[in-house]
Amino acid sequence: MFGIYVHIPFCASRCTYCDFYSTLYAEPERSLYLNAVIDESSRRCCENKMWLSPAKTLYVGGGTPSQLSPSQLQFLLSGLRNIFDLNHVEEMTIEVNPDDVTEDAASAWRHMGFNRVSVGVQSLVDAELNRVNRRHNSSTALSAIETLQQAGFDNISVDLIFGLPEQTVTTLAYTVTSLVESGVTHISAYNLSYEPGTVLWKQREHGMITQASDELCVEMYHLVSTTLRENGFEHYEISNYAKPGFRSRHNSAYWRFTPYLGLGAGAHGYDGHVRYYNRTDIKGYINGDVTEVEHLTARDCYNERIMLGLRTIEGIDLRSMGDALGTDAVDELLAGARSSVNRGLLEQGDGYLKLTPEAVMVSDNIISELFK
Repeated sequence: MFGIYVHIPFCASRCTYCDFYSTLYAEPERSLYLNAVIDESSRRCCENKMWLSPAKTLYVGGGTPSQLSPSQLQFLLSGLRNIFDLNHVEEMTIEVNPDDVTEDAASAWRHMGFNRVSVGVQSLVDAELNRVNRRHNSSTALSAIETLQQAGFDNISVDLIFGLPEQTVTTLAYTVTSLVESGVTHISAYNLSYEPGTVLWKQREHGMITQASDELCVEMYHLVSTTLRENGFEHYEISNYAKPGFRSRHNSAYWRFTPYLGLGAGAHGYDGHVRYYNRTDIKGYINGDVTEVEHLTARDCYNERIMLGLRTIEGIDLRSMGDALGTDAVDELLAGARSSVNRGLLEQGDGYLKLTPEAVMVSDNIISELFK
């Protein structure tokens, strides 16, 4: 079984930190784009019959999928159901912006078959939201969560960001505590990154904002982790926390090297051997000429096992790595990891190699040291 990801690149406005592919196009590009997604679905199945097997998860992300009208979403899902076997899908997620959540929209999403919603909250402090050009406020975010719950969604994930301009430990604590009290079952917490070319990056370069120090971000990370663990959330991946039974099945499959089909401009896919990505060009995508293919080398596979495995709380499955890449690869990894183990940054046991809690905020350095 495999997962399907559909990228919806349309947004009503741009957040200053975002480097995901998105546009402000309205009609007629939106309708043409949805037709192109369905065309790509048919093409993928013709090229590789494995995509005709039952899908396990479906994730509609973006961009802002909630910018699509219910009729547009229904058109998309009907087209996908005519091509793929979605009868065994266990988790069906849609990403939404808080101010797109209405009683009618939530009810429509539920009746379409979505059983999980990911809400882009980021913060519950209005000044922090304004600084990064989010188009909702804290009241709207909390109201959206309540509306989704009333519509019957019990699997609600929210995104939050720490290290926002002028954010403090106190304001972050308020956001985290309020989200816990709201009854959400999954929280993704990301350290703000300054990606080249984004508005946020330019603001920092021109001295308009000050980036949070590494020390402050570490303190914030520990606040998030401690608060969520104390409130019954499992810290199952570097940036992800879930109540028992509510881990993201779709994203977890990425970290376990399960094949996934990416549809839409900017989407990535992996069939177990070959990785592909669609270029970020809506008009080109609509014309059907956007795909680039990457054949993974043994070195690529080795490095990906390290990068993805160490993101999870369980760590790298050494037996699985040995089965896939050979015992020599495992021996090479353990030899390279010896220094980090001795420094208390990595821990080996029960067939796994994993980060210690103290090492999470420096994980990028540890991972890069283990790469070939």
